[in-house]
Amino acid sequence: MKTNQSEKKRISVVIVGHVDHGKSTLLGRLLAETGSLPQGKLEQVKALCAKNAKPFEYAFLLDALKDEQEQGITIDAARIFFQTPKRHYAIIDAPGHIEFLKNMVTGAAHAQAALIVIDAKEGIQENTRRHGYLVSMLGLKQVIVVINKMDLIQYDQESFEKTQAEYREFLSRFKLEPLAFIPISAFEGENMIHNSEQMPWYQGNSLLTQFDKLEASSTDELVAAPLRFPLQGVYKFTEEGDERRIFAGTLESGSAQVGDKVIFLPSGKQSQIKSIEEFNRPAATRAQAGQAVGFTLSPQVYVQPGELMVKAKEPQPKVGNRFRANIFWMGRTPLIQGKRYKLKIAAKRVSVKLVEVLSLIDASDTGSIQKKQQLDRHDVAECLLETLKPIAFDLYDEIDSLGRFVLVDDYEIAGGGIIIEDRTGQGDLFSEQIRHREEARVLGWLRQPDREKRQGHKARFILFIGDFSQGKRKMAAATEKLLFEHQANTYFMAYTNLNLGLDSDLAAIASDSDEEVRRLGELARLMTDAGMIFITCLSLQDPYDIELLKQITLPNEIFVVSVGENRWNIPGVSLEVAAHANEGAVAQQIVAALEFKTL
Repeated sequence: MKTNQSEKKRISVVIVGHVDHGKSTLLGRLLAETGSLPQGKLEQVKALCAKNAKPFEYAFLLDALKDEQEQGITIDAARIFFQTPKRHYAIIDAPGHIEFLKNMVTGAAHAQAALIVIDAKEGIQENTRRHGYLVSMLGLKQVIVVINKMDLIQYDQESFEKTQAEYREFLSRFKLEPLAFIPISAFEGENMIHNSEQMPWYQGNSLLTQFDKLEASSTDELVAAPLRFPLQGVYKFTEEGDERRIFAGTLESGSAQVGDKVIFLPSGKQSQIKSIEEFNRPAATRAQAGQAVGFTLSPQVYVQPGELMVKAKEPQPKVGNRFRANIFWMGRTPLIQGKRYKLKIAAKRVSVKLVEVLSLIDASDTGSIQKKQQLDRHDVAECLLETLKPIAFDLYDEIDSLGRFVLVDDYEIAGGGIIIEDRTGQGDLFSEQIRHREEARVLGWLRQPDREKRQGHKARFILFIGDFSQGKRKMAAATEKLLFEHQANTYFMAYTNLNLGLDSDLAAIASDSDEEVRRLGELARLMTDAGMIFITCLSLQDPYDIELLKQITLPNEIFVVSVGENRWNIPGVSLEVAAHANEGAVAQQIVAALEFKTL
């Protein structure tokens, strides 16, 4: 029975291989043999070759860009389409040259299967191993390996089996078992469409037959998975009395409907779906994986973009700050221990550090280096990472979109990886660094009790938090004035003054709230160590920021003043006051709470 064109499924396959191993020739032959070229294209290219006294090659069919023809290498990941009676195919032609591995990763991330090409005469190369690792790291389970250019070794079975055994053993280290190893000659068309008479010893499928045995992924699987809704933004519409707060994003997996009880992670806040909103469409009652939608909730909750909404009664993601991951590094400078990077997973952005390189694959000799503690450009490794704050995530083999991440260094994507194990609770790099800082601290003659005795008060860090335009700065200034009148050693600083003094790139600092909090904490630690009552304001909306500041400023105390509604449920608040409260009265409350000996 003939398949209706409209019923055919499409499957995306990324093709990778070392430079000059014959990918372009293979693809050109596939296009020609399946009748997928534009009318007259084959004849046009052959005529052009004849005009230029150049032998025709099937690879020329793909050389659409002049500079690619001149260089002889594919630079960008291009999509090539062809079809068989069974289905449509989108082949993602990824670069083979080492300098374009980043493009290869981009292409492979959108594929459902992989085709790895190896030159039978040249054999397995350094990039062949890298490609195998990356295919494994990206979670592609359907892999076909072709040993190309068999005509150059006279279709020798022993050579084929030797290459097959070596590469199969290498891939087994990553628990990757190819669906098939196929000996082919793309140039001569052997084992491409039909089984080759030149290799009667090979009893497997031709390449095209093996393609048709690939399984196309189904959206049904994503819909059946637990709900994962990364929150991209919260929007409020006030025109004509519209008071809705819409929680917007794209469903990565699962489904949601009106009435579902949901939880936001890592904050743990709970609510219930009141309505499902879509742009310029009537309100829906159900949404599923792949849809970009908005939700309204009841009761109202306040959460930050980057939180993950899940169903209360479904399997939950992990929530933690330490995990084991497979990483491929593409940065111009090495990935090193101790340096802070930005980790992006779904809609979440958080600071992260490399704790340890557990093992690193040496692609030049297939060995595993255990002692190297940095990743250089094009290194692939298993690492231990720790984020500054807890995040919600899944293991890659459970829900891939919530187990895949990228690493940013100096505003550029410099690496990517997948999470393979939760290691939360097995150490805390941040606390260890704070402990080391305190142990290494060089002290002068004076000690904290001496300063307290002279000044008549303890050192404190007074932090005003709350939304913008709530009167925090006026209250802080009034508190400084009253403390000064009581002979206290005190200082008020707007945190923007700190950024102006340390970095001219204010936009960069403003976009990195983790760095802003860290700088403030270190300054507060120094000021309180000098015996002062240090005062500042911050528009905090993340409960974890308070915990970070507490850790950084230890052993000195933080006195937190929440101005306005404490809708973020910030823990450890010392005093709550109304927005735009009388600043003099607020200052009196704070000074009384500090219990000065001079009062």
